[in-house]
Amino acid sequence: MVELSELIRELRQELNTAMADGRDEAVRFELGPVEIEATVAVERDASAHGKVRFWVVEAGANGSYAHAQTQRITLTLQPKLASPDGTTDRPVLIAGDEADGER
Repeated sequence: MVELSELIRELRQELNTAMADGRDEAVRFELGPVEIEATVAVERDASAHGKVRFWVVEAGANGSYAHAQTQRITLTLQPKLASPDGTTDRPVLIAGDEADGER
């Protein structure tokens, strides 16, 4: 299992890699909304802080988490590229070669 925050962190890294790969390309694409659909197990920390964590459940692993509460969630992320001083956002442009198995 992976924490939801780690999934989003890895997605951000992949988008950064795609942007860097396409920096000098003539054709680039503006990135629109990114939708992530995942089944998550909800876990509440029993400590005084009572933190709630969301763990992404891998496909086929639902049975092993029957004791945990699972939810199917969809997140829609609107990626923006921040200026170096953080005052403005602009659309994200990506490009790159097609990866094996990509649709």
